[in-house]
Amino acid sequence: MRLELNKSSLKDLKQNYPGSITKSYIRDAFQECRSQTLELFDKIKLEAFYSQVHPDFSPIGWHLGHIAFTESLWLLERSAGKKCIFPEYRKLYAADGLPKSQRVKLPSIEETRYYLDVVREKVFDYLEVADIAAVEKIWFFLLQHECQHCETISIIWELIKTQSSNPIKISRQDISTSLPISPICQEMIKIPAGEFLMGSNEIDALDNEKSSYQVYLDTYFIDRYPVTCGNFRDFIQAEGYKNSQYWSDTGWTWLQSKQLKQPLYWHDDTAWDNHPVCGVSYYEAEAYGKFVGKRLPTEAEWEKAARWDVKSNRDRKYPWGEEKPTAEYCNCAGNIYKPQTTPVNAYPQGQSASGMYDALGNVWEWTSSWFDGYPGFEYYPYIGYSQVYFDGEHRVLKGGSWGTRIWAMRSSFRNWYHPHVREIFAGFRCVRD
Repeated sequence: MRLELNKSSLKDLKQNYPGSITKSYIRDAFQECRSQTLELFDKIKLEAFYSQVHPDFSPIGWHLGHIAFTESLWLLERSAGKKCIFPEYRKLYAADGLPKSQRVKLPSIEETRYYLDVVREKVFDYLEVADIAAVEKIWFFLLQHECQHCETISIIWELIKTQSSNPIKISRQDISTSLPISPICQEMIKIPAGEFLMGSNEIDALDNEKSSYQVYLDTYFIDRYPVTCGNFRDFIQAEGYKNSQYWSDTGWTWLQSKQLKQPLYWHDDTAWDNHPVCGVSYYEAEAYGKFVGKRLPTEAEWEKAARWDVKSNRDRKYPWGEEKPTAEYCNCAGNIYKPQTTPVNAYPQGQSASGMYDALGNVWEWTSSWFDGYPGFEYYPYIGYSQVYFDGEHRVLKGGSWGTRIWAMRSSFRNWYHPHVREIFAGFRCVRD
């Protein structure tokens, strides 16, 4: 794989992202994102707001307060130079303030909503007088920060349902089956050898996506669709969870400590067969790949198949082009109260130039790459956002899920988790040389 740094001027970046740096664009995006956030308050029960359902996740209420705190910190204090308007919340809601297990003593739902509203009012007052050109990156960072924490809330809500003594049942009539439930043939598409532009220099790109650079890849084949529940059922029925030959040594050791028999968000109903498997760890995805004689893609292999248009020799921000994600192209920004995946072939309009379906939305997809910085990496807005995770212990995921909002979705976007994590909305697809 050959790497070559590609430099772009700020002027070019602004031209390639029309309207993104106007105050009206920022206000509209912040308002639309916040309206989706406020919907989360409608049905949250008191115990769910305060409880920590998993040691790796803070309570739902903490995430909502942290959104307000972070917005206040970076826009009102550090950009506008104002004093903290809620100093009593600093230790509680700062990312490094309290251990997750101690974040359960929270203000009420009403007080948290008030906190969000007051901070946002002050932020929009600042927006009116702010020099956007001087601080434009932080607005896009904070917009995506809110998206990411709300997706985490969706994960927590799913964990609450899985742990409930009376879990919510989804009937066959409720399952998204806009297409016939005849089994999908898992085709592979050929990605020809050559270079493509990986990463992003656009104004909304997070620090770990920069700087874009040329990557050369040999010819390879990649699954047209994410691995489906029907595909994965073959692995379960072949006793893949009991056969060490499919697992790496580390994966097998992990599996023996957990004694698992199926993915976390598994529905043992064939009505789900064309939906992507969801709630698998990297180790489970890796084992399935070996079971079918394939492997997981590298991050570069996944990204090239998702964004590169070989015929026009150019990249696309999204698999389908430059239009922002909508319900026409992918399954995203789902309602946490009635969420679900969709069949992997439900969005033909969203396929990439290479013919890859479901690249964005539905489920995140594990890759075999370790999370690390690109050539020319510079941390932003603080070293703890990405750089501290360049530790050789986190695998990259690509693509987004049904719970990802549109401002945090693009082919260059990178997610990262430890390989044992299965609580996130993660699936995968395979490749072969």
